Amino acid sequence: MADKRDYYEVLGVSKTATDEELKKAYRKLAKKYHPDANPDNKQEAEAKFKELNEAYEVLSDKQKRQNYDMFGHNGPQGGFGGSTGNGYYSYSTSGFDGFDIDIDDIFSSFFGGGRNRRSSRASNGPSKGADLRHDIEITFEESFLGVRKQINISREEICDVCHGNGAKPGSKIETCGVCGGTGQVRQVQSTLFGQMQTARTCTTCGGTGKIIKETCENCRGRGRVRKQAKINVSIPAGISDTQTVVLRNEGASGQNGGPKGDLYIVVHIKHHPIYVRQDDNVLCDIPVTVTQATLGAELEIPMVDGTIEKFKIPEGTQTGTKFKIRQKGFSGINRNTNGDFIFTIVVQTPKRLSKEQRELFEKLAKTMNEQPPVRKKGIFG
Repeated sequence: MADKRDYYEVLGVSKTATDEELKKAYRKLAKKYHPDANPDNKQEAEAKFKELNEAYEVLSDKQKRQNYDMFGHNGPQGGFGGSTGNGYYSYSTSGFDGFDIDIDDIFSSFFGGGRNRRSSRASNGPSKGADLRHDIEITFEESFLGVRKQINISREEICDVCHGNGAKPGSKIETCGVCGGTGQVRQVQSTLFGQMQTARTCTTCGGTGKIIKETCENCRGRGRVRKQAKINVSIPAGISDTQTVVLRNEGASGQNGGPKGDLYIVVHIKHHPIYVRQDDNVLCDIPVTVTQATLGAELEIPMVDGTIEKFKIPEGTQTGTKFKIRQKGFSGINRNTNGDFIFTIVVQTPKRLSKEQRELFEKLAKTMNEQPPVRKKGIFG
Protein backbone atom coordinates (compact mmCIF):
# COMPACT_ATOMS: atom_id res chain seq x y z
CA MET A 1 0.00 0.00 0.00
CA ALA A 2 3.01 2.23 0.11
CA ASP A 3 2.49 3.47 -3.46
CA LYS A 4 -1.15 4.44 -2.96
CA ARG A 5 -2.05 8.08 -3.37
CA ASP A 6 -3.81 9.91 -0.58
CA TYR A 7 -7.59 9.61 -1.05
CA TYR A 8 -8.10 13.34 -0.58
CA GLU A 9 -5.48 13.98 -3.26
CA VAL A 10 -7.20 11.52 -5.60
CA LEU A 11 -10.46 13.47 -5.33
CA GLY A 12 -8.70 16.84 -5.31
CA VAL A 13 -10.27 18.01 -2.04
CA SER A 14 -9.01 19.10 1.36
CA LYS A 15 -9.22 16.93 4.48
CA THR A 16 -11.98 19.18 5.79
CA ALA A 17 -14.16 18.67 2.69
CA THR A 18 -17.89 18.25 3.37
CA ASP A 19 -19.93 15.31 2.06
CA GLU A 20 -21.37 17.56 -0.64
CA GLU A 21 -17.90 18.68 -1.73
CA LEU A 22 -16.76 15.05 -1.89
CA LYS A 23 -19.77 14.10 -4.00
CA LYS A 24 -19.30 17.06 -6.34
CA ALA A 25 -15.60 16.28 -6.85
CA TYR A 26 -16.35 12.62 -7.46
CA ARG A 27 -19.07 13.33 -10.03
CA LYS A 28 -16.78 15.67 -11.95
CA LEU A 29 -13.85 13.25 -12.08
CA ALA A 30 -16.05 10.20 -12.72
CA LYS A 31 -17.43 11.88 -15.83
CA LYS A 32 -13.91 12.67 -16.96
CA TYR A 33 -12.33 9.26 -16.42
CA HIS A 34 -15.17 6.80 -16.99
CA PRO A 35 -13.82 4.11 -19.40
CA ASP A 36 -16.84 4.41 -21.70
CA ALA A 37 -16.03 8.10 -22.12
CA ASN A 38 -12.39 7.39 -23.00
CA PRO A 39 -12.45 4.76 -25.76
CA ASP A 40 -9.04 5.85 -27.08
CA ASN A 41 -7.33 5.54 -23.70
CA LYS A 42 -9.52 3.03 -21.92
CA GLN A 43 -6.83 1.25 -19.89
CA GLU A 44 -5.49 4.39 -18.20
CA ALA A 45 -9.01 5.75 -17.69
CA GLU A 46 -10.09 2.49 -16.10
CA ALA A 47 -7.17 2.63 -13.64
CA LYS A 48 -8.03 6.20 -12.65
CA PHE A 49 -11.71 5.33 -12.40
CA LYS A 50 -10.97 2.45 -10.04
CA GLU A 51 -8.82 4.77 -7.93
CA LEU A 52 -11.66 7.30 -7.73
CA ASN A 53 -14.12 4.55 -6.90
CA GLU A 54 -11.97 3.32 -4.02
CA ALA A 55 -11.29 6.81 -2.64
CA TYR A 56 -14.95 7.82 -2.70
CA GLU A 57 -16.08 4.54 -1.13
CA VAL A 58 -13.96 5.27 1.95
CA LEU A 59 -14.38 9.04 2.28
CA SER A 60 -18.14 9.02 1.66
CA ASP A 61 -18.65 6.65 4.58
CA LYS A 62 -18.42 8.47 7.91
CA GLN A 63 -17.00 5.52 9.85
CA LYS A 64 -14.53 4.50 7.15
CA ARG A 65 -13.39 8.10 6.72
CA GLN A 66 -12.78 8.42 10.47
CA ASN A 67 -10.65 5.29 10.45
CA TYR A 68 -8.76 6.42 7.34
CA ASP A 69 -7.98 9.76 8.99
CA MET A 70 -6.68 7.88 12.05
CA PHE A 71 -4.78 5.01 10.47
CA GLY A 72 -4.18 5.96 6.81
CA HIS A 73 -4.06 3.23 4.19
CA ASN A 74 -2.45 0.75 6.59
CA GLY A 75 -5.44 0.57 8.86
CA PRO A 76 -5.70 -2.27 11.37
CA GLN A 77 -7.04 -5.58 10.11
CA GLY A 78 -6.67 -5.11 6.40
CA GLY A 79 -6.73 -1.43 5.64
CA PHE A 80 -9.18 0.32 3.33
CA GLY A 81 -10.58 -0.11 -0.11
CA GLY A 82 -12.96 -2.39 -1.93
CA SER A 83 -10.45 -5.02 -2.91
CA THR A 84 -11.88 -8.02 -4.71
CA GLY A 85 -9.24 -10.21 -3.14
CA ASN A 86 -6.91 -10.32 -6.14
CA GLY A 87 -5.37 -6.90 -5.66
CA TYR A 88 -7.72 -5.12 -8.03
CA TYR A 89 -10.68 -2.86 -7.32
CA SER A 90 -13.89 -3.58 -9.12
CA TYR A 91 -16.25 -1.06 -10.69
CA SER A 92 -19.42 -1.60 -12.61
CA THR A 93 -20.63 0.23 -15.70
CA SER A 94 -24.13 -0.52 -14.51
CA GLY A 95 -23.93 1.41 -11.26
CA PHE A 96 -22.07 1.97 -8.02
CA ASP A 97 -22.85 -0.41 -5.22
CA GLY A 98 -23.25 1.56 -2.00
CA PHE A 99 -22.89 5.03 -3.61
CA ASP A 100 -25.67 7.52 -4.11
CA ILE A 101 -24.21 8.41 -7.54
CA ASP A 102 -26.48 7.77 -10.53
CA ILE A 103 -24.40 6.59 -13.50
CA ASP A 104 -27.08 8.07 -15.79
CA ASP A 105 -25.95 11.50 -14.52
CA ILE A 106 -22.52 10.75 -15.92
CA PHE A 107 -23.73 9.49 -19.28
CA SER A 108 -26.21 12.32 -19.68
CA SER A 109 -23.27 14.74 -19.89
CA PHE A 110 -21.96 12.82 -22.91
CA PHE A 111 -25.09 11.66 -24.73
CA GLY A 112 -27.80 14.04 -23.50
CA GLY A 113 -29.71 11.41 -21.57
CA GLY A 114 -29.67 8.09 -19.82
CA ARG A 115 -28.59 4.86 -21.48
CA ASN A 116 -30.98 2.42 -23.08
CA ARG A 117 -29.46 -0.51 -21.22
CA ARG A 118 -30.12 -1.14 -17.54
CA SER A 119 -28.88 1.67 -15.30
CA SER A 120 -28.86 -0.20 -12.01
CA ARG A 121 -28.01 -3.63 -10.79
CA ALA A 122 -30.81 -6.15 -10.96
CA SER A 123 -32.42 -6.87 -7.65
CA ASN A 124 -31.37 -10.50 -7.91
CA GLY A 125 -27.70 -9.64 -8.49
CA PRO A 126 -24.91 -10.08 -5.93
CA SER A 127 -25.15 -7.68 -2.98
CA LYS A 128 -22.76 -7.01 -0.13
CA GLY A 129 -23.70 -8.16 3.35
CA ALA A 130 -24.55 -5.72 6.12
CA ASP A 131 -21.81 -4.00 8.13
CA LEU A 132 -21.94 -4.81 11.85
CA ARG A 133 -20.85 -2.98 15.00
CA HIS A 134 -19.53 -4.48 18.22
CA ASP A 135 -18.49 -2.52 21.32
CA ILE A 136 -15.61 -3.80 23.43
CA GLU A 137 -14.21 -2.57 26.77
CA ILE A 138 -10.51 -2.80 27.60
CA THR A 139 -8.32 -1.62 30.48
CA PHE A 140 -6.09 1.46 30.46
CA GLU A 141 -3.03 -0.80 30.43
CA GLU A 142 -4.38 -2.78 27.46
CA SER A 143 -4.90 0.41 25.49
CA PHE A 144 -1.30 1.38 26.32
CA LEU A 145 0.29 -1.94 25.38
CA GLY A 146 -2.16 -3.27 22.79
CA VAL A 147 -4.07 -6.49 23.27
CA ARG A 148 -5.61 -9.39 21.39
CA LYS A 149 -9.20 -10.24 22.29
CA GLN A 150 -11.72 -12.85 21.26
CA ILE A 151 -15.26 -11.59 20.79
CA ASN A 152 -18.58 -13.30 20.16
CA ILE A 153 -20.97 -11.80 17.61
CA SER A 154 -24.27 -12.81 16.08
CA ARG A 155 -24.37 -12.49 12.29
CA GLU A 156 -26.12 -13.79 9.17
CA GLU A 157 -24.18 -16.56 7.44
CA ILE A 158 -24.74 -18.69 4.36
CA CYS A 159 -26.97 -21.67 5.07
CA ASP A 160 -24.90 -24.86 5.23
CA VAL A 161 -27.77 -26.99 3.93
CA CYS A 162 -28.80 -25.15 0.75
CA HIS A 163 -25.54 -23.22 0.32
CA GLY A 164 -27.42 -19.97 0.01
CA ASN A 165 -29.91 -20.72 -2.76
CA GLY A 166 -32.87 -21.15 -0.40
CA ALA A 167 -34.08 -24.38 -2.00
CA LYS A 168 -34.45 -27.80 -0.46
CA PRO A 169 -31.48 -29.98 -1.46
CA GLY A 170 -32.34 -32.02 -4.53
CA SER A 171 -35.30 -29.84 -5.48
CA LYS A 172 -35.51 -27.83 -8.69
CA ILE A 173 -35.10 -24.07 -8.96
CA GLU A 174 -36.93 -22.57 -11.92
CA THR A 175 -36.31 -19.28 -13.68
CA CYS A 176 -39.17 -16.87 -13.22
CA GLY A 177 -41.24 -16.85 -16.41
CA VAL A 178 -42.60 -13.36 -15.81
CA CYS A 179 -39.30 -11.42 -15.58
CA GLY A 180 -37.10 -13.95 -17.36
CA GLY A 181 -34.82 -14.25 -14.34
CA THR A 182 -33.93 -10.54 -14.16
CA GLY A 183 -36.04 -9.81 -11.09
CA GLN A 184 -37.54 -6.78 -12.82
CA VAL A 185 -40.50 -6.21 -15.09
CA ARG A 186 -40.12 -3.45 -17.66
CA GLN A 187 -42.89 -1.41 -19.18
CA VAL A 188 -42.86 1.04 -22.08
CA GLN A 189 -45.20 4.01 -21.89
CA SER A 190 -45.91 6.73 -24.43
CA THR A 191 -45.55 10.28 -23.12
CA LEU A 192 -45.37 13.79 -24.56
CA PHE A 193 -41.61 13.38 -24.72
CA GLY A 194 -41.75 10.02 -26.48
CA GLN A 195 -41.57 6.52 -25.15
CA MET A 196 -40.43 6.07 -21.54
CA GLN A 197 -39.25 2.77 -20.16
CA THR A 198 -39.84 2.03 -16.47
CA ALA A 199 -38.90 -0.95 -14.32
CA ARG A 200 -40.44 -2.42 -11.20
CA THR A 201 -39.63 -5.38 -9.00
CA CYS A 202 -41.25 -8.56 -10.23
CA THR A 203 -44.05 -9.48 -7.84
CA THR A 204 -44.08 -13.11 -8.92
CA CYS A 205 -40.56 -13.93 -7.74
CA GLY A 206 -40.11 -11.01 -5.34
CA GLY A 207 -37.17 -9.70 -7.35
CA THR A 208 -35.07 -12.87 -7.03
CA GLY A 209 -35.55 -13.99 -10.63
CA LYS A 210 -36.22 -17.56 -9.54
CA ILE A 211 -39.09 -19.70 -8.38
CA ILE A 212 -38.43 -22.08 -5.49
CA LYS A 213 -41.17 -24.67 -5.09
CA GLU A 214 -39.59 -26.51 -2.16
CA THR A 215 -37.81 -24.23 0.31
CA CYS A 216 -34.89 -25.25 2.51
CA GLU A 217 -36.16 -26.29 5.94
CA ASN A 218 -33.03 -25.04 7.70
CA CYS A 219 -33.22 -21.41 6.53
CA ARG A 220 -36.88 -21.39 5.36
CA GLY A 221 -35.89 -20.23 1.92
CA ARG A 222 -33.83 -17.24 3.01
CA GLY A 223 -30.47 -18.76 2.07
CA ARG A 224 -28.95 -17.43 5.28
CA VAL A 225 -29.16 -18.28 8.96
CA ARG A 226 -28.13 -16.41 12.09
CA LYS A 227 -25.13 -17.87 13.90
CA GLN A 228 -22.80 -17.05 16.76
CA ALA A 229 -19.20 -16.51 15.66
CA LYS A 230 -15.98 -16.21 17.64
CA ILE A 231 -13.57 -13.69 16.16
CA ASN A 232 -10.06 -12.68 17.22
CA VAL A 233 -9.30 -8.97 17.05
CA SER A 234 -5.98 -7.20 17.59
CA ILE A 235 -6.30 -3.86 19.38
CA PRO A 236 -3.23 -1.73 18.51
CA ALA A 237 -1.13 -0.09 21.21
CA GLY A 238 -2.02 3.56 21.64
CA ILE A 239 -5.69 3.29 20.68
CA SER A 240 -7.92 5.99 22.16
CA ASP A 241 -11.35 5.77 23.73
CA THR A 242 -14.16 5.30 21.13
CA GLN A 243 -11.71 4.66 18.29
CA THR A 244 -12.73 1.93 15.87
CA VAL A 245 -10.93 -1.12 14.52
CA VAL A 246 -12.32 -2.38 11.20
CA LEU A 247 -12.34 -6.10 10.39
CA ARG A 248 -12.86 -6.54 6.66
CA ASN A 249 -15.24 -9.29 5.53
CA GLU A 250 -16.29 -10.18 9.09
CA GLY A 251 -19.79 -8.73 8.82
CA ALA A 252 -22.95 -10.42 7.57
CA SER A 253 -22.77 -12.69 4.53
CA GLY A 254 -23.72 -11.21 1.18
CA GLN A 255 -26.58 -12.37 -0.99
CA ASN A 256 -26.38 -14.15 -4.33
CA GLY A 257 -22.63 -14.51 -4.12
CA GLY A 258 -21.98 -10.98 -2.88
CA PRO A 259 -19.10 -10.24 -0.46
CA LYS A 260 -19.44 -10.13 3.30
CA GLY A 261 -19.89 -6.84 5.09
CA ASP A 262 -17.35 -5.38 7.50
CA LEU A 263 -17.23 -5.51 11.29
CA TYR A 264 -16.59 -2.28 13.20
CA ILE A 265 -15.11 -2.78 16.67
CA VAL A 266 -15.67 0.34 18.82
CA VAL A 267 -13.18 0.41 21.69
CA HIS A 268 -14.07 1.80 25.12
CA ILE A 269 -11.36 2.26 27.77
CA LYS A 270 -12.04 1.78 31.48
CA HIS A 271 -11.28 4.57 33.93
CA HIS A 272 -7.96 4.15 35.77
CA PRO A 273 -7.63 5.20 39.45
CA ILE A 274 -4.08 6.56 38.98
CA TYR A 275 -3.36 7.38 35.35
CA VAL A 276 -5.07 9.81 32.99
CA ARG A 277 -4.48 10.12 29.25
CA GLN A 278 -4.06 13.53 27.59
CA ASP A 279 -3.37 13.22 23.86
CA ASP A 280 -0.49 10.70 23.85
CA ASN A 281 0.78 11.74 27.30
CA VAL A 282 0.19 9.90 30.57
CA LEU A 283 -0.55 12.06 33.61
CA CYS A 284 -0.52 11.09 37.28
CA ASP A 285 0.09 12.44 40.79
CA ILE A 286 3.06 11.22 42.84
CA PRO A 287 2.86 11.71 46.64
CA VAL A 288 6.07 12.56 48.54
CA THR A 289 6.83 13.28 52.18
CA VAL A 290 7.74 16.70 53.57
CA THR A 291 11.34 15.58 54.07
CA GLN A 292 11.59 14.22 50.51
CA ALA A 293 10.24 17.46 49.08
CA THR A 294 12.52 19.53 51.34
CA LEU A 295 15.76 17.60 50.99
CA GLY A 296 15.25 16.17 47.53
CA ALA A 297 14.96 12.46 46.86
CA GLU A 298 15.25 9.73 44.24
CA LEU A 299 11.75 8.45 43.59
CA GLU A 300 10.60 5.19 42.05
CA ILE A 301 7.88 6.07 39.53
CA PRO A 302 5.56 3.23 38.43
CA MET A 303 5.05 3.20 34.65
CA VAL A 304 1.86 2.04 32.90
CA ASP A 305 3.63 -1.03 31.51
CA GLY A 306 4.54 -2.21 35.03
CA THR A 307 8.18 -1.11 34.98
CA ILE A 308 9.80 1.32 37.45
CA GLU A 309 11.60 4.50 36.44
CA LYS A 310 13.93 6.18 38.94
CA PHE A 311 13.67 9.95 38.96
CA LYS A 312 15.48 12.45 41.23
CA ILE A 313 13.57 15.50 42.38
CA PRO A 314 15.55 18.52 43.63
CA GLU A 315 15.45 19.85 47.17
CA GLY A 316 12.75 22.39 47.88
CA THR A 317 10.26 20.81 45.48
CA GLN A 318 6.80 22.30 45.97
CA THR A 319 3.37 20.74 45.68
CA GLY A 320 2.10 21.09 42.11
CA THR A 321 5.55 20.91 40.50
CA LYS A 322 5.44 18.84 37.30
CA PHE A 323 8.20 16.60 35.99
CA LYS A 324 8.42 14.84 32.66
CA ILE A 325 9.85 11.47 31.66
CA ARG A 326 10.16 11.66 27.89
CA GLN A 327 8.94 9.01 25.46
CA LYS A 328 7.21 7.00 28.20
CA GLY A 329 3.66 7.87 27.16
CA PHE A 330 1.38 6.27 24.59
CA SER A 331 2.76 5.18 21.24
CA GLY A 332 1.29 7.29 18.46
CA ILE A 333 -0.64 5.31 15.86
CA ASN A 334 0.96 5.84 12.44
CA ARG A 335 3.74 7.80 14.15
CA ASN A 336 7.21 6.79 15.27
CA THR A 337 7.17 8.89 18.43
CA ASN A 338 5.68 8.32 21.85
CA GLY A 339 4.07 10.76 24.23
CA ASP A 340 5.58 11.65 27.59
CA PHE A 341 4.93 10.54 31.17
CA ILE A 342 4.13 13.67 33.20
CA PHE A 343 3.74 13.47 36.97
CA THR A 344 2.75 16.11 39.50
CA ILE A 345 4.28 16.24 42.97
CA VAL A 346 1.85 16.20 45.91
CA VAL A 347 3.54 16.91 49.25
CA GLN A 348 1.83 15.00 52.03
CA THR A 349 1.69 16.81 55.38
CA PRO A 350 1.70 14.41 58.32
CA LYS A 351 -1.54 14.50 60.29
CA ARG A 352 -0.26 12.88 63.48
CA LEU A 353 3.16 13.37 65.06
CA SER A 354 4.82 11.60 67.92
CA LYS A 355 6.21 13.70 70.78
CA GLU A 356 9.72 13.32 69.43
CA GLN A 357 8.67 14.28 65.91
CA ARG A 358 6.84 17.34 67.15
CA GLU A 359 9.83 18.51 69.14
CA LEU A 360 12.04 18.10 66.08
CA PHE A 361 9.62 20.17 63.96
CA GLU A 362 9.53 22.85 66.64
CA LYS A 363 13.34 23.03 66.69
CA LEU A 364 13.35 23.23 62.92
CA ALA A 365 10.83 26.04 63.01
CA LYS A 366 13.02 28.02 65.44
CA THR A 367 16.06 27.64 63.21
CA MET A 368 14.02 29.01 60.34
CA ASN A 369 12.81 31.98 62.40
CA GLU A 370 9.32 30.60 62.42
CA GLN A 371 6.89 30.93 65.34
CA PRO A 372 6.32 27.41 66.68
CA PRO A 373 2.70 26.36 67.12
CA VAL A 374 1.27 27.17 70.58
CA ARG A 375 -0.24 24.31 72.44
CA LYS A 376 -3.62 25.31 73.79
CA LYS A 377 -4.54 24.08 77.26
CA GLY A 378 -7.93 22.68 77.98
CA ILE A 379 -10.50 24.78 79.84
CA PHE A 380 -9.53 23.02 83.07
CA GLY A 381 -5.76 23.03 82.35
